Amino acid sequence: MSTVVGIDVGGTFTDLYCVDSATGAEKILKVPSTPDDPSRALLDSLRAAEIDPQNLEALLHGTTIATNAVIERKGARCALVTTRGFRDVLELGRRDRPHMYGLTGVQQPLIPRDRRWEVAERIDHRGRVLVPLDEAEVRALGEVIRQQDVEAVVVSLMHAYANPAHEERIAALLAAVNPAWEIVTSTGVIREYYEFERTSTAAVQGYLQPLVSRYAKGLQRKLADWGFDRDVLIMQSNGGLSPLSQLGRRSAHIVRSGPAAGVTAAAGLALEAGFDKIITADMGGTSFDVAVVIGAEPRVAEKTDLDFRVPLKLPMIDVHTIGAGGGSIASVDRGGILEVGPRSAGSVPGPICYRRGGCEPTVTDANLVLGRIAVDSPIGGKGAIALDLDGARAAFAKLGAQLGLGVEEAAEAVLAVVNQRMAGRIRLISIEQGLDPRDFAMVAFGGAGPMHGAALIREVGIRTELVPPYPGVLCAMGCAIADIRYDYSQTYEQRLDRADVAQIHAILQRQRAEGEAQLARGDAPHSAVEVVHFADMAYAGQIHSLRVRIGADWNAQQLTQAFVDTYRAEFGNVLANIPAVVVNLRTRVIGKRGGLARRPRIEARGALPKPIKRRPVYFGGWHDTAIYARADLSPGMKFDGPAIVEQDDTTTVIEPAMCVRVDAFGNLLVELA
Repeated sequence: MSTVVGIDVGGTFTDLYCVDSATGAEKILKVPSTPDDPSRALLDSLRAAEIDPQNLEALLHGTTIATNAVIERKGARCALVTTRGFRDVLELGRRDRPHMYGLTGVQQPLIPRDRRWEVAERIDHRGRVLVPLDEAEVRALGEVIRQQDVEAVVVSLMHAYANPAHEERIAALLAAVNPAWEIVTSTGVIREYYEFERTSTAAVQGYLQPLVSRYAKGLQRKLADWGFDRDVLIMQSNGGLSPLSQLGRRSAHIVRSGPAAGVTAAAGLALEAGFDKIITADMGGTSFDVAVVIGAEPRVAEKTDLDFRVPLKLPMIDVHTIGAGGGSIASVDRGGILEVGPRSAGSVPGPICYRRGGCEPTVTDANLVLGRIAVDSPIGGKGAIALDLDGARAAFAKLGAQLGLGVEEAAEAVLAVVNQRMAGRIRLISIEQGLDPRDFAMVAFGGAGPMHGAALIREVGIRTELVPPYPGVLCAMGCAIADIRYDYSQTYEQRLDRADVAQIHAILQRQRAEGEAQLARGDAPHSAVEVVHFADMAYAGQIHSLRVRIGADWNAQQLTQAFVDTYRAEFGNVLANIPAVVVNLRTRVIGKRGGLARRPRIEARGALPKPIKRRPVYFGGWHDTAIYARADLSPGMKFDGPAIVEQDDTTTVIEPAMCVRVDAFGNLLVELA
């Protein structure tokens, strides 16, 4: 067995990346997604790529099933059990509002009030029992919940992070009432304080667990019928993998599965090419995802808002998403203003030019009208249907009439609007965070990313755009090269000068043991285990904390010094004579799979080849443009724009006044001339 396959299921296409671990030979493929059953497209891609299940060493998978369930509110019917007096914590939330200005907007809790219940119990923040649990009340409540026809019950109690005994007992009592229920305890998902965020995170887990469990079981059954009976590894939001067999209990961990895989792969490829500061720009069929990576380490957010007052407090690669993709629909609003997205044509019916029934103009249709996509060689390679240029032009003639523009001007206006929206998102994660985009390279990927990358670096002021060899399937590649990873956290909240350091050591050791046990239970192949410990620390009286890397057996003086050094590096000064506080203790357990092996440097094959053809492409006017095949380009080659580079999984656009060179690893580096 030597074949490793990564598959990412997106909103429009399902991407496959295959590598032979013995020879290094690679294969890529894109097939239309099947939103009604994402696993069907996964099997379609395996069959289309002619993968032999008996030769399959590992199958790794990124999925949008959890993301879509939350966005579309198609998760499980849940109940919530909480401490008396805290029934409405999901709606109280924080002092926020749906929109910055005006009291408008609607909150949609994942668990409505009529399925939220209270029980008599109370534990304080040090884990001491103040009010014993009324077990008879819990049993009676179980019978009431049984009448509500729920699939999952979430248990989230005040201060359970300090002592989970009451949560675990309630879970056992409810399981006895109805063994068919999926029971979720908040401390089983995250053992940290802040009851709103912890309860919301547990609610997300309960909302997804029945759906994701069914998906995992169905996928395993289908793969077994196909001939593959080993465990599949699923991409998590933290950039690491987890076995499919554990997926049900880790459903909330895969909410940003696919985008995290792309960032992971982009970070490795960019570092290999000599760029340690990058902005990733992943433009697919339905969305545009951006993230910042410094020193090959993607920024990780400990809390992400999935919707208004639906925070998820789990480590996730900090990916910002907007509805801007190749399938984003262009329309004119009531005020006569051109809008692009967030509505998307998706995979079905898709853009007009795909000939699947789409009838509204999209970004992909605009690129076709402007000559940036070839009519006779669409994304998908062999077997793909020729695109419908006449249909796309007719749609833009109609849109242009509403705007007082010609066909090409209307198409270019659509690209200008969507590019401005994407550039705004890049500024949000860079300039507005105190980062200078001129210090970064941008890795453009996704089926549509390289088509818009040149416009984005020009607009934002980024100096270099890096287009990997297989940008259209980079998320699938990220799945194939990622490590297995588990993250653990526990609130401690104690001043270091009063802390029991032995207790800190015990918590870290327990987290490490749990992670290593998870690795052993998953039975997923890995060559080594890496364990890293962190502490969230602050000065006494501060609300916000800093993440500090620590040793498992450090004493109080070492912990304090590490915090002081981190604080000085972040803010340029320290607060003398104020004690440090340990807020949370964290452990990351990684099963190393080998990561991104450095590919042999591709040898240059001589002078730049002649273009495979030339065609007019619209850049404010029609330009005679050279069209190159990506497979013909090798290291050391250079050429100027305007130019188009075509390959099966995407098209790269090089604007006028830009130049391109091919680096030693086959990446295209696009820069302003």
